[in-house]
Amino acid sequence: DFEASFIRLIDKVTNGSRIEINQTGTTLYYQPGLLYGGSLEHDCSPSRSIGYYLESLLCLAPFMKHPLKIVLRGVTNDQVDPSVDVLKATALPLLKKFGIDGESLEIKINRRGMPPKGGGEILFACPVRKVLQPIQFTDPGKIKRIRGTAYSVRVSPQMANRMVESARSILNKFLPDIYIYTDHMKGVSSGKSPGFGMCLTAETINGTILSAELASNPQGQGAAVLPEELGQNCAKLLLEEVYRGGCVDSTNQSLALLLMTLGQRDVSKVLLGPLSPYT
Repeated sequence: DFEASFIRLIDKVTNGSRIEINQTGTTLYYQPGLLYGGSLEHDCSPSRSIGYYLESLLCLAPFMKHPLKIVLRGVTNDQVDPSVDVLKATALPLLKKFGIDGESLEIKINRRGMPPKGGGEILFACPVRKVLQPIQFTDPGKIKRIRGTAYSVRVSPQMANRMVESARSILNKFLPDIYIYTDHMKGVSSGKSPGFGMCLTAETINGTILSAELASNPQGQGAAVLPEELGQNCAKLLLEEVYRGGCVDSTNQSLALLLMTLGQRDVSKVLLGPLSPYT
């Protein structure tokens, strides 16, 4: 169902795409149309998070005919795909390096939604660029600060504070400049399912941004997760990401490589850590 939802999304942002799926749903014939853009809305399938759809839009949006402004509804944070928070913190600065920037480049989280029921809503807007700037990005530099967000929806707001404390207990050994926001959403903006999680980013003096994130198990699935454990594990994941090095974190390696390919030939350079299987 999430793949069908993705095909419908691609159909919305393009003009003249031809899509044929056979009756058993095993083969797909796709003839691409023009990237059209414009103002759109799309309800994503709750079995994958909005990040699954957003990753592809980040690749396509700068090359549309009209600037893209799209509202996506569904699950904002889960355990499978990059969350909206991580893409906002890491992918947008990466796009800016390639000259895709301006006031109209933004990801805004209006409502959070946790699995299984979702209920989140985000706005993604991106300007159009005819030419990409080449990048020379081979020195990640030293880490200067760590920022993050601990969010809790439909659970006690104390959960977020407990995650922050346990993450700080590990990260404070390395760096004094740490600030983790707590984001507790109430009422309509908290989606339909309870849950909590954390997203951390480490920023270097040269503008490299590395990220790590964790979310609690969906309601009714798996064992209950303690916020203390989640906070500690998320901090360790961030340190793991720092250890891997590179100027782009694992989540955005493929996006960086794609934008380099679409730019001028043989000009761009980037240093990556070990490649993720997806890349």
